[in-house]
Amino acid sequence: MDFRTDLALESISCGNLPDSVHISTRGRAFSITEIIIDDDSCLSTIGKGKGRYITLEGSSLSRFSDDYRLMAQELADELSRLLPDGDVLVAGLGNNDITPDAIGPQTASRVLATRHLSEELDKNEEKFLTSLRSVSTYSGGVMGQTGIETAEIVRAVAAEIKPKAIIAVDALACSDISRLGTTIQITDTGISPGSGVSNRRRELSDKLFGIPVIAVGVPTVVDMHTIVRSLTGQEISRELPNIMVTPRDIDRLTERASQLLAFGINLALQPTLTFEDVRGLF
Repeated sequence: MDFRTDLALESISCGNLPDSVHISTRGRAFSITEIIIDDDSCLSTIGKGKGRYITLEGSSLSRFSDDYRLMAQELADELSRLLPDGDVLVAGLGNNDITPDAIGPQTASRVLATRHLSEELDKNEEKFLTSLRSVSTYSGGVMGQTGIETAEIVRAVAAEIKPKAIIAVDALACSDISRLGTTIQITDTGISPGSGVSNRRRELSDKLFGIPVIAVGVPTVVDMHTIVRSLTGQEISRELPNIMVTPRDIDRLTERASQLLAFGINLALQPTLTFEDVRGLF
């Protein structure tokens, strides 16, 4: 039984890296690890294809930090490096009625939507507002609520508004309990909603949309089999029932992690805004 994780950092063994995998580190408020995979040769071994995987590790996101402003700016800087110019659609994936899965919708609800401003405001009177990058947000639930694949809905929305890129925000699964609620992953390879909890849906990626799809997520769950195996080194019988485990303070984690993600996304999308401007949105 393999470890179940959405994090590239947990999928790769740093001791025996193929030539196509490159790792670099940096960071101030976060310890940032960037993994660049040159091709798809690692798909069969580590389950990760060509692309960039950026992991930001810090203290618990459920608590406010003295470095909160720097954390938001550092997140924005990392995200900005993957964003093209032009309109952006921010899609909050997940189920807002299930707390560990609500990070996507709660983040999207805090992102400043500006696409309508150029049509509703006088450009001569509201030069600052109408000069902001065009941003749309969407969060419409999961297939169990709508009967429609999330990828199908997002593709229909994207076909109508024609963004230059999509930011997909979702809750993730990890294999190391120390990364629960302490880690943010950014990748330019898109995302398969529900993959971390064995409920893989159709992936959101540039292959489907024809534009960059940047996935941003925070691990909020780890399965019990993975915990037991990581602590004991023993294989677990597949016949034994499995459960998903989430932090005790998941309500606070979801609220504050989604707030930090929204801070970073807003700063990345609207570089003319200051931290104080963005804070005023909440």
